[in-house]
Amino acid sequence: MYIGSTGSRGLHHLVYEILDNAVDEAQAGYATKVDVILHEDNSVSVTDNGRGIPTDIHPQTKKSCVETVLTLLHAGGKFGGSKSGYSVAGGLHGVGLSVVNALSEALEVTVWRDGKEYRQNYSRGKAITTLTSRTLSDELSSRQGTRIRFWPDKHIFTTTIDFDFNTISGRIRELAFLNPELTITLTKEEGDSQVQHNEYCYAGGLVEYVKWLNTDKKPLHDPIAFRKEMDGIIVDVSLQWCSDSYSDTVLGYANSIRTIDGGTHIDGLKTSLTRTINNLAKKSKTVKDKDISLSGEHVREGMTCIVSVKVPNPEFEGQTKTRLGNPEVRRIVEQSVQENLTEYLELHPDVLDLILSKSLNALKAALAAKRARELVRTKSVLKSSSLPGKLADCASSDPEESEIFIVEGDSAGGSAKQGRDRKFQAILPLRGKILNIERRDEAALYKNEEIQNLIVALGLGVKGEDFNKEALRYHKIVILTDADVDGAHIRTLLLTFFFRYQKALFDEGCIYVGVPPLYKVERGKQVHYCYDDADLKELVNTFPTNASYHIQRFKGLGEMMPAQLWETTMDPGRRLLKQLKVEDAAEANVVFSSLMGARVDYRKELIQNASSMINIEHLDI
Repeated sequence: MYIGSTGSRGLHHLVYEILDNAVDEAQAGYATKVDVILHEDNSVSVTDNGRGIPTDIHPQTKKSCVETVLTLLHAGGKFGGSKSGYSVAGGLHGVGLSVVNALSEALEVTVWRDGKEYRQNYSRGKAITTLTSRTLSDELSSRQGTRIRFWPDKHIFTTTIDFDFNTISGRIRELAFLNPELTITLTKEEGDSQVQHNEYCYAGGLVEYVKWLNTDKKPLHDPIAFRKEMDGIIVDVSLQWCSDSYSDTVLGYANSIRTIDGGTHIDGLKTSLTRTINNLAKKSKTVKDKDISLSGEHVREGMTCIVSVKVPNPEFEGQTKTRLGNPEVRRIVEQSVQENLTEYLELHPDVLDLILSKSLNALKAALAAKRARELVRTKSVLKSSSLPGKLADCASSDPEESEIFIVEGDSAGGSAKQGRDRKFQAILPLRGKILNIERRDEAALYKNEEIQNLIVALGLGVKGEDFNKEALRYHKIVILTDADVDGAHIRTLLLTFFFRYQKALFDEGCIYVGVPPLYKVERGKQVHYCYDDADLKELVNTFPTNASYHIQRFKGLGEMMPAQLWETTMDPGRRLLKQLKVEDAAEANVVFSSLMGARVDYRKELIQNASSMINIEHLDI
């Protein structure tokens, strides 16, 4: 309930809960540095230089405040409104520390305050030692702060306890952008040495965040940034349009917590942005036709925007805090965007002309795509005649049990059609490589036959319209490509299409990647399938030294017999499927832009940086 899952996602959420508490100290103006260390024994420590958790006796519980916040739900310092220790806070439910403590087989807390160092140990939510203290030496007597080190409970988490450096660094980078006065370090230790160490400090705040997100795009202007304080609420916004981008990236934060499902701050931003740009367009006489009105989608095309709000009494929907509900925030964001954006664009008419030109081009592309859209709409009415000819549909009409395999080429399509279970498995073969939609506008998208087939076969509807899971024809969309470079490229093109056209598919957990075997090993009458080189090595090591066996390397799915394809890749009882989710939308956005965008120089740099990781023997030349 509190951490979302008992898999890898929930495991990393424990770190974020402690990290959020340290960042709350910084937001309150008491901490300037946070150090996160991933220790070799799979424990994590988070140290801040804030005030330190109070150590005196709590009036209600008759225990120290340290023990109270670590063992009781809703006992943190964020309660009590203006009388609490924090004016704004992300960890507002007061459960972070106590939940991490309950889910850890061991937890060690160290507090420095009032010239003393306090320590206490816990296990699975209960104190196993009393709070001990020692007086610090004179040179250390001014030290302040808190360190929490915890060892997650192996009985609770279903995956191996393994913290991923890159996953945590993504969240830390986000927090550093949102809190410009704060320096956060992340270190991975092995033995006595530091294997990886990064320091994050962005004095430019949201402006630097927008620049980072648009690293490999062609910006039309410098980032626009503004701040407004009203009724105790602080609104920070930074935005920039790029000429070579055809989708928008809007990231919202409330008290440094990412609001994945949006909320009143995002609604206010979008409404005000559309209204302001339309007003300025009419004023500048750029839009001559009075009847033409730019929609939000046209105005936001190519825009990257961060909106961060600090709210004293945030109303989140759900403990995971993914949507902000405060109605007063909407009004302040709307007002802030309208005042500041109008002022900036009136002072910079050249920037306004570039933005309007981009928006009008988006409108023209939308009108050019209208006929194709209508075709998509009419075809989406589920009549067998309207479905693409190459689609081998399944018998079931229940999307929840139906799955579709998107396969590469007709030969693989033929094997898959013969090997599948017709009751619930559909097959859609693709001809060659689909369009890279990262570099093309909407008109080109709807004219492309392969893309049209995908949209109609899956029931995706029209880009930009709210996602409707009920209209989706299959709740499992499986990408099944050959295990070679071309297969990886086709898979990347498909993922780009799904991410840019209908990102909600990832949020709903509908996108999967099928994993076909790489090798078939025959020894006598026994047949084994291996999915990678490690699998093969492990299998061969089980054979006697003088054993004779034959190894076949599958170059493509078309080489496999229908029965083999069913047995290894399509049978729900035996297959290996990887479900794809977007953990970090900002990071994913940058990766898609770098890999699939128009800027070749960034891709070249990416390849050069990754060259040391490549085994030359594995290159498919």
